[in-house]
Amino acid sequence: MSDAAVKGALAWLERRGTKANLEGMKRYAIPSEGAFGVSMKDVQGLAKELGRSQALATKLWDTGRYEARLCACYVGEPDRITAAEMDRWCKGFSNWAEVDTACFALFDRTPHAWKKVKAWSARRGEFEKRAAFALLWGLTVHDKAATDARFLEGLALIEQAAADERHWVKKAVNMALRATGKRNKALNAAAIKVAKRLAASDDPAPRWIGKDALRELEGYHSRKATKEPA
Repeated sequence: MSDAAVKGALAWLERRGTKANLEGMKRYAIPSEGAFGVSMKDVQGLAKELGRSQALATKLWDTGRYEARLCACYVGEPDRITAAEMDRWCKGFSNWAEVDTACFALFDRTPHAWKKVKAWSARRGEFEKRAAFALLWGLTVHDKAATDARFLEGLALIEQAAADERHWVKKAVNMALRATGKRNKALNAAAIKVAKRLAASDDPAPRWIGKDALRELEGYHSRKATKEPA
């Protein structure tokens, strides 16, 4: 993939950047340094024009520009990105939006996803560790073939990480717990048990995660059933 394609993509993004979008990034705690201020809709539009290419995705990611990295997540090929490349991107995460976009749009569709959940859950960096649970969260939605046993292992990782008080880790752990409990009734029961143990903790981080998750998980599938058409 030629450097001209990367330069063209950066020029396209620069033309569509706005000050309003840059200000909006700040409101959502996304650093605006190295950003053009392009809407996600436009980023996705550019990715659609470019098409799937892991070689191009790698070059876009390596620019370090915020929207180029988001675009890379939609351009990347799940069956061609390597485990080593995923690790490299993970190590370079600089904000929650890069983490979540990579995990939800690309990483959770790769054959390496489940191994990375476990491996990244042991990382020290805040965004690297968030990636483990954002990835688990994405897998609850996109991996239709995964067994409950996979997610039970994920619940064990959630419980281990719940004491991490860092904001972006804590939020992802919470979302992964809630998403796991919404996958099916059996996992809902298992997730509720974890949430109750966390809610009973004397430590603030696990207590918040558990109590917040319980509000959504208790009775979730009963409520869902009443809303589904007969």
